[in-house]
Amino acid sequence: MSASLVLRTRAADGTRAIARTLATVLAPGDLLILDGPLGAGKTTFTQGLGEGLGVRGPVASPTFVIERIHPSLADGPALAHVDAYRLAGAGDLDDLDLEADLDHAVTVVEWGRDRAEHLADSHLLIELERPGQVEDPEDPDEPRRLVLTGHGARWDEQARTHLAAALRAGGHEIAEPGADAQDPPGIHQDHHQHNHQDTHQDPEQGPEQTEETP
Repeated sequence: MSASLVLRTRAADGTRAIARTLATVLAPGDLLILDGPLGAGKTTFTQGLGEGLGVRGPVASPTFVIERIHPSLADGPALAHVDAYRLAGAGDLDDLDLEADLDHAVTVVEWGRDRAEHLADSHLLIELERPGQVEDPEDPDEPRRLVLTGHGARWDEQARTHLAAALRAGGHEIAEPGADAQDPPGIHQDHHQHNHQDTHQDPEQGPEQTEETP
């Protein structure tokens, strides 16, 4: 993908709606990496993705099991939902043997930036930014900005054009190139420097590794 696609939402429903539309262009083997501070809407986004894929739910944060598999209720791909928050690095992901699920599932890795890129030759990075100057920046119904950037042959220029067309057809407005510099005050820009260690408590007992939704 030669350029990022930038979208904005006003509430959690908008974030889910973008994900539902994205699901229409996904295929087994696709890897999505979600990045953003705590409360930015990564799990909310994945819920919309699960709805769009038509998988068995509910889709919730897999923090305490690391990976949760949601089988398809139709003929589509399963959803492999991974939370890499507690993993030290890429080596810990390798221990989960995610490759066994990659071929037949759409794999979503929360907190996956700099940890999960090696799992596939191509991936779609989805950055979720939350406003920093609102009453409650962690409220999922506050505005969010989503930046979609493809890496690898799977997300070439043709795929970007196809994705952009699907998003517009779904009623989602895509910001014009260069619009990032015109963001209104309050949009949290420093998302690469977030320190989630201060806001996410570890359980006393370590998480399980994999769970399949019954």
